[in-house]
Amino acid sequence: MKIKTGYIYHIKDEFFDKINDKGLMINHENGHARPTYFTIKDKDILWFIPLSSKVAKYQPIIEKKIKKYGNCRSIMIREIANKKSVILLQNALPTLEKYIDHPHIVHGKHVKVVETVKDEILSSFKYLLSLKEDGTNLFFTDIDKIKEIMLEELNN
Repeated sequence: MKIKTGYIYHIKDEFFDKINDKGLMINHENGHARPTYFTIKDKDILWFIPLSSKVAKYQPIIEKKIKKYGNCRSIMIREIANKKSVILLQNALPTLEKYIDHPHIVHGKHVKVVETVKDEILSSFKYLLSLKEDGTNLFFTDIDKIKEIMLEELNN
């Protein structure tokens, strides 16, 4: 499978079994493969950013952050595959291609995020990584620990 930045995928349960991090979102809900993940290919590491359909849940959180900080780049609401989706950058996680279960398919096509939204997600993700490097960590998962585990797997 050729993995590309800006496409949507699902992760295997095996990843969640291996990584025991309380900050990770639940992989399955009511028998459905959820959440879906926006994917960023970064050499051998893939960054997966969870997407949620729970707009009403996250809208007040975004508004509260905007009121307090002037903006919110850790959570975004944008249209993906003709539906409003919550992009949870704060829940991003590193993984490997072997943990991809399957691409997210709608109407027979692998879902790709439109370029303008993809660019906005990439910009916000890079911003959050730079904040983390400067000592302000807005990620819910321990991305350093998970990345270290993934890189160890690659080297063994």
